[in-house]
Order: sequence, then structure tokens, then C-alpha cells
Amino acid sequence: MALRQLDRQPGYAPVDMNRVPRLGQLLERIGTGPFEPDSVTAPVGRNDAWAGKTISGTKVFVKQLVGPERDVQQRMTRILSFEEFSMRKGEAVTPSPRLLGTDADAGLIAFELIDDSRSGSDLMRDEEFTVALATEVGRLIGLLHAAEVPADLAIDRSAPKLPPVDLLQGIPLEMFDKASAGVLETWRILQHDAELIDGVRRLRGWEADAPAVAAHCDFRLDQLLITDDGALYLTDWEEFRITDAARDVGAFAGEWLYRSVLDIVTTRGDAGFAEFELTHELVLQRGAEKMTRLLPLIEAFWTAYRRVRPVLDDQFTVRATAFAGWHLLDRLLAGAEDAARLSGISRAAAGVGRGALLAPDKFAAAIGFSFEEVQ
Repeated sequence: MALRQLDRQPGYAPVDMNRVPRLGQLLERIGTGPFEPDSVTAPVGRNDAWAGKTISGTKVFVKQLVGPERDVQQRMTRILSFEEFSMRKGEAVTPSPRLLGTDADAGLIAFELIDDSRSGSDLMRDEEFTVALATEVGRLIGLLHAAEVPADLAIDRSAPKLPPVDLLQGIPLEMFDKASAGVLETWRILQHDAELIDGVRRLRGWEADAPAVAAHCDFRLDQLLITDDGALYLTDWEEFRITDAARDVGAFAGEWLYRSVLDIVTTRGDAGFAEFELTHELVLQRGAEKMTRLLPLIEAFWTAYRRVRPVLDDQFTVRATAFAGWHLLDRLLAGAEDAARLSGISRAAAGVGRGALLAPDKFAAAIGFSFEEVQ
């Protein structure tokens, strides 16, 4: 969840703070005092959140983890384990907003609000995500993965929930009842694809056998914050754990793969294109053109990553590519939450993701993953 600069991001109406009395208690305990009511906004995300200026003048971001009690406790534990890891390794390895305080029983956690910042997804949308920034992100993720984990530090080593092999067999009734028509259509497509299910099982097997490092595990561009002076922060450590580094690397590539598919029906990078002109051949042509346009960003990330971690196992790029493929399918599910049906471009994104997941060895070089010597 991005911690946005107040003047730039109007946000949404936050949950009434009077309904969360322990929020005020937390702010008093950390010494900032309560929020100035007119300053508070609610950044978009799966949790309840409040961002604003307190009466002391300190700008604070507070989120309350939402979900089943056990899940909330696990996510809070992972956040706090990251904070301990970060404290020991230093900000150069894990630059993230400063933790101000927590109320673990209430699922509340307070951070400094990163002022004068934009998210990576905002920069992507505005076509301002530069090769230099991709290089710095690759270096940052590389430093995280290269950091030695203290032997006495308790960090989650369980397998991440996604991709979910169990849900590909069937979704629980509670989930079914809450799902939109678009989400149900997406699950129906995925669950009737035997090759895809086998591909997900294979990827989870590869992941279980891979070298394990400290990893973010839920990496997306909207979790990057870039300030006006160029400082870079990575947020949202609820899934932090010890696992396969290829997951984070694949997520970065997956973000740009997804963007390239969405751009098939836009004029980003070109001019004079109308959606009604689309044919199957034109979709393939424009998809290749859009990917070629964005490929330097993945290549810059990957080159910087390998400078920090020059020694990787032989199957790393295969797993990273498969994770990139899954990332498109995950974005498909996220985008379907408010949809009555899947659009044609969403189906195209699913097709690209499926291809990368099922044949990652063939896709790896095409999306910028190469084991050529890095200077």
C-alpha cells in the first residue's frame, strides 16, 4: 500500500476514526497526537488506512490489517520480522518508511508518511518510469536478496499462498459468494485449464527446491515510493519471508509484461490507433511492439540485480519467467474484482501469462532475462 504525498493524492474517504478508538490511543502512545481531521485521506488497498498530518505536525500513515484473525496475526508478525531484519541490515539494504509504533492486538501499525513522493505505478502510468529508476530498483532488490539472514532471527519460512494450487481445484463457498461475476469467470477459465494447473504445480515444486533468501514476496510497482529528490522506498512487507528470490524478480518483469499487453489498445508510444481496428494479427504485432518498447526497463533491472548477485542457480531465469507469467494471471484476478465480465484485452494478458508460465525456458530471453556476462 503506497504512502502518498498528501497534496498530490486526494485518496478516498477514510473509515471513521471514531469507530477505531485504538487508533487514537496508538497515535497518543507514539507521541504524535491525533490526526487533524481535515488532513486525513485513505490510500487504496486491501487494509483500512489513514494518512495525514497530526496535531504535532508529524505526517503519519496508519493501517489496520483486515482479514481473518490468524491471517492478520501472521501478516503483523512478518512485518515486525522485517523491521528487525531491516534494523540489523541497515537502511541501505532495505530502505522503507520508518516504523513509529504498533498495536498488534488491534492489527494497527503506524509509519512515517513519505512526503513529496509518487508510487512506481504512478510513474508507469505517466510514462515517467526511467531506465535509471529500473536500475536502482534492481540494485535494491538484489541487495535484499543478497543480505545474510541472522541465524537467531525468526522469519517466516512457510510457502507463500500464491499461486494457489488448491483454488485451482475449486474455491470455497464463502469466496464464491463474495466474488464478482468477472472473478468467477476468471476462476472458471483457470480451473478448466489442465495444462495451466500442471504448470502451477511445477512452479511451486521448483520454488520449494530453490535456494531461499529474504524476499518481499508481494512485489508490485505500487509499493515503490520515489520522492522528488530521488529517494526510493519499498513498502508493504506483510508477505516478507525466506523463499525463492525468483519470485520478486519475476514480479518486476510481470508488471511490465502486463503493461505492454494493456498498451495494445492505447496510443502510448505511438499515435493514431483505434481499438476497433484490432484483429488477431494486429494484436500480435502490437503486443510485440509494446513489449519491445518496455524491454529496456526489465533489462536494466536485471543487469543491476546481477551486479549485486552475480552467482545464481542455472534455473533462476526459468523460475523468474514462470513467476512473471503467474503475475499476469494474478493481475487478471485483481482486475476482475469489479468487473461483470473479462474484456478481450484481459484475455490477451491471460494468454501471455499462460505462455510464460508453461514455457518459461522459451520466454526468458525474450523478456530480458539473460545470463550474458555483466560488466
